[in-house]
Amino acid sequence: MVTTSVLVSRPGFQRWAARAGAAGPLVFTAGFVAQEAVLRDDYSPIADPISALEADPSGWIQQLNFLAFAALLLIFAAGLHRGIAATRFGWAGPALLGVAAVGLILAAVFPLREDPAGEPYDPGHHVISGITFFSCSALALVMLSRRFAADPRWRGLARYVGVVGVVGLGCFVMLGRFAMPEDAPLHDVAGLLQRFTLLAVTFPALVTIALRLRRLAGRPPVLIRS
Repeated sequence: MVTTSVLVSRPGFQRWAARAGAAGPLVFTAGFVAQEAVLRDDYSPIADPISALEADPSGWIQQLNFLAFAALLLIFAAGLHRGIAATRFGWAGPALLGVAAVGLILAAVFPLREDPAGEPYDPGHHVISGITFFSCSALALVMLSRRFAADPRWRGLARYVGVVGVVGLGCFVMLGRFAMPEDAPLHDVAGLLQRFTLLAVTFPALVTIALRLRRLAGRPPVLIRS
């Protein structure tokens, strides 16, 4: 039997989603870099994770930064789903991006706090946000690469996005096991490793995908026969 999957194109929404996908990582990065440079003299980007910016009287700024990124990522995930030819289980990649956005929301809802010595600590639930965002964003890229491979317009990005997803999963394991715990061997450079994961691995891939979505918005639907 021959089955046909049809992509229903909504170019206007796809353009806005592409802008959101490109803007999200850039706005988020600008937000935490500005805080590091202007608001926090005692903050170390090498040792401290980005979430430690919340453990301060001005921490609400970083909470808003997390929420803004989450909103943009949700819009991007919805538009991206409409911009790629449908495949079996093709919804998984965009859905995982949506779950990663939920991780950002949790980071804002359950912020880090300062102990009496002025050190940031997790009151109990913030760790869930980090696990959710870093694992799901990497898994989303792996799943998206499979869907890209089935669409001729996206096939050129399939290998790159798949490799980045696998590297992102490796970075997730490295952060969780060797950097974030207080007694971990790389704890003193946890902030640096987290920023490497975001700025050198995950964010470039998201922006690249967003730019491709923007370029393809408005083109005719694609028919995939299997």
